[in-house]
Amino acid sequence: MEVRHATHPSQVRSFGTEDLRRHYLVEDLFPADHVRAVYSHQDRMIVGGVAPDAPVTLPTFDPLRSEFFCQNREAGIVNVGPAAGAVTVDGTEYRLAHGDCLYVGRGSRDVTFGPGGRYYLVSTAAHADHPTTLSRISDLDGTRLGAVAGSNDRTIYRHVHTGGVRSCELVLGVTVLEPGSMWNTMPCHTHDRRTECYLYFDLPEDQRIVHLMGRPDETRNLIVADEQAVISPSWSVHCGFGTASYAFVWAMGGENQAFEDMDHVAVTEMR
Repeated sequence: MEVRHATHPSQVRSFGTEDLRRHYLVEDLFPADHVRAVYSHQDRMIVGGVAPDAPVTLPTFDPLRSEFFCQNREAGIVNVGPAAGAVTVDGTEYRLAHGDCLYVGRGSRDVTFGPGGRYYLVSTAAHADHPTTLSRISDLDGTRLGAVAGSNDRTIYRHVHTGGVRSCELVLGVTVLEPGSMWNTMPCHTHDRRTECYLYFDLPEDQRIVHLMGRPDETRNLIVADEQAVISPSWSVHCGFGTASYAFVWAMGGENQAFEDMDHVAVTEMR
């Protein structure tokens, strides 16, 4: 498990490209034989991934100081691969198609990833128990936002939230852009009470996302490839433009679970 410490916005002023990527971008997330995990001190969120050829068990990691991974944590697992896969939690198997999410509650001891899927994991600290629950994207009523005119016609599917699969802290969903639309979350926003992580997927291998981060009046950018994640501190904007259509998993952890708790930033105020 890689550990990344929290950063102050004033530090970003002196960061070059490699500094930004080292602190906020997570690459090589889907090895075949083990779970790659990054522990961020931004709201103590963990992002991880695995694309197993044979069953791989989610281990605990020394920085967690726990007997098993979900002893003090909850997790959301999204299959971002084209093929279906299965995740087994304490002896119960759950089949995940493309875009499906499995919420794994605190106290779940044994989590095993089966061959076939590409599993993206986001975990937050938990102080209450909620049942492990499968959320199928095909069962969700997506919310259509944006417009063709703004190149941000997109559908938001909410998996883990107060009106759906319940959790202690985690909020998670998937946004799918329509063909010809490139912007996500524009106009952009911050939310000073939560950290948010993006995992971009379904982006062609030879295309890229220009992801904006930093203070709204002092933005920086990251060039992001398919199946790479970005950790966005609460003080940072998090939005991007793709050179082709794509989808992304958004996940938040922090003080509250209110999806609408955002501090909006007008396009004219960005610098």
